[in-house]
Amino acid sequence: MGKGCIAATKYFLFFFNLIFFIFGATIMGFGLWILLDNQSLIAVLQDSSMVLKAVSYILIGVGSFSMILGFLGCLGAIYEIRCLLGLYFTCLLLILLGQVAAAVLIYFQRDSLRTETSEIVSQVIETYTGQNKTAEQAWDYLQRTMQCCGWLGSEDWDVNHMIKNSSESLYSCSCHIASLQPFNVTDSGFCSDASSKLPIYETGCMDKVGSWLFTNYGIILGICLGVAVIELLGMILSMGLCKTVHQEDYTKVPKY
Repeated sequence: MGKGCIAATKYFLFFFNLIFFIFGATIMGFGLWILLDNQSLIAVLQDSSMVLKAVSYILIGVGSFSMILGFLGCLGAIYEIRCLLGLYFTCLLLILLGQVAAAVLIYFQRDSLRTETSEIVSQVIETYTGQNKTAEQAWDYLQRTMQCCGWLGSEDWDVNHMIKNSSESLYSCSCHIASLQPFNVTDSGFCSDASSKLPIYETGCMDKVGSWLFTNYGIILGICLGVAVIELLGMILSMGLCKTVHQEDYTKVPKY
């Protein structure tokens, strides 16, 4: 391999490792968002789902490890350190295999995850009091922004303790259709209405979340494939450079 090809391989590998470092930071940031977010469905689930908390810690760990790996890959590429290149290739292979295993696990456990999500949301709705708890605030935010009510439908709120035990016709304020009177409804808590048909959304949030995922699945899939391609290119370039460095070291050995 000519010196020009070696230099090109070095800088390409450095570039891909820089991207890999940025992806690692993104993954770690996503894990932190899951752990700290308090205004989405994630916040509703995280108080009750140990799986979700475990996933957030795993993402933080994988992201941090990827950042370190990207840094080591950059050093190995620039200074042509064979041991770092070999370590980089091995760790990258393990990460890729781990990602495939996680994707397969999520795929085969999707029904269990869907069931657990439904149970957690049902519990939040049943015990909802409107006292600004993190999970309740997150659920109000989700209903309000996605224009939905309940998980399967607005009838999910019929099991709520406050609504069942009230003499008034109460409903979740975050379910209120913004275009209908009254226009000054609060963002959380309970509202009352004497009419026979409540001014609330009928569609459940499960359908809305599913529609959002279906609409954005191309972006999600593209990001996953992009990460996989970068990892594969990094592995190919690191092995190519490692082999070249080995051959150069062999030619420098004095022959007798």
